[in-house]
Amino acid sequence: MAETVLVVEDDPANAVLIETILSRFGGFAVVASDDGDEVLRLAAGAGLAAVLMDVSLADTRVTGSKVDGIELTRRIRSLPGCAHLPIILLTAHAMRGDREHLLFSSGANDYVAKPIADQQGLVDLLRRHIDASGSLG
Repeated sequence: MAETVLVVEDDPANAVLIETILSRFGGFAVVASDDGDEVLRLAAGAGLAAVLMDVSLADTRVTGSKVDGIELTRRIRSLPGCAHLPIILLTAHAMRGDREHLLFSSGANDYVAKPIADQQGLVDLLRRHIDASGSLG
């Protein structure tokens, strides 16, 4: 059974691209959502091997309040059983020094700039974090 990766992305074209990369190059099952409440339910439900989280979520809400990927990552981290769930941030707005700031402020495991130039590299990075976490998927 394929490990499941949750892709939190508000751009439908990017979500499809990431899903294609993960399924084709990594053999992962993919669930995509930009609904904050659904994302938290999916994360709390166990069964996820990892999360790929867009930093700039335009219209994502949790119980009616707007959240970005940083806040949503923090909320996932606070859920029981999610302290070690691999979360990798994705952002198109990469600037020098952003990596450390984003990782520290969110509690995410890693960071990848968009557009994703190295597709196999993304899959390999994800695999390393899943293996390190001991996730059973």
